[in-house]
Amino acid sequence: MSDREQLRSTLETLSTERVDPAFAQLDLLGTSDQVALMAEQGVVAAQAVASERESIARAVDGIVGRLHRGGRLVYIGAGTAGRMGVLDASEIPPTFGTDPSLVTGLIAGGEHALRNAVENAEDDIDAGERAGRELRPDDAIVGISASGRTPYVVGALRAAREQGAFTVSLACNRDSEISKHADAPIEVVVGPEVVAGSTRLKAGTAQKLVINTLSTLAMVQSGKVYGNLMVDVQSTNEKLRARAERTVMHATGVTPEAAAAALASADGSVKLAIGIVETGADAETMRRALDAAGGNLRQALAATSSTTRGAEYAE
Repeated sequence: MSDREQLRSTLETLSTERVDPAFAQLDLLGTSDQVALMAEQGVVAAQAVASERESIARAVDGIVGRLHRGGRLVYIGAGTAGRMGVLDASEIPPTFGTDPSLVTGLIAGGEHALRNAVENAEDDIDAGERAGRELRPDDAIVGISASGRTPYVVGALRAAREQGAFTVSLACNRDSEISKHADAPIEVVVGPEVVAGSTRLKAGTAQKLVINTLSTLAMVQSGKVYGNLMVDVQSTNEKLRARAERTVMHATGVTPEAAAAALASADGSVKLAIGIVETGADAETMRRALDAAGGNLRQALAATSSTTRGAEYAE
């Protein structure tokens, strides 16, 4: 059997590559029915993610453990999968106030591949291995591949595991190749695509949902959220500055004017402003408390002796 014949045979076994007769009349449907079909299949993706809750939870716990050791979270993939990782990584710093190096994304073919198809990049297992060897034992890597067999991702996971990193695989087929190289395999089976083989659809939706969960819960468990409020958000524009004031108001119950005053004394830090209002401590005292608590606001509040709200911020 030739390599091409073997590949065709392998693809036949992948649910994401199958041609579903249920969608055979797609091009003959009216627009409203086409939209309904796409929406229905989006729900299928969400249900598939929900069914893998325990495997996703194991991945979150492993990632958090490495982050708490001072490591990084690295996404790696090709095509749509790679772009999903890069997208998520780019959104973490402004949302949670992290250093851009904490969560990063790598895509087969490099930066050019973000906007352009780079032929054969996903087949470069050596490039994946080189990327994987850059990881350290304290790092976590998430290898993303809808098919679960992308050579670039296989190489990266295998090499990263040899380096001692915590490895997570995210595939949309059962018994995938990348799962064999993962400490925490995730297999979100979404089935055949509406447009056969176009894994930017349901598979891409499922990947985005899982990635959202991994990074968001890692940040929650790293003290970047207080309740369900983004207390490390970077106020870099007018909308975000208004959001910062609203966050202080929600967390403490003070007026808009008091929230603005607290933020001013905290140099714009939402977390610090909430601490000042809630404890009555000055900015430097609260900053030390946050540092001692590793940035966890809830712990810092509990450890700060003053329980009387500062008069200048009272309603």
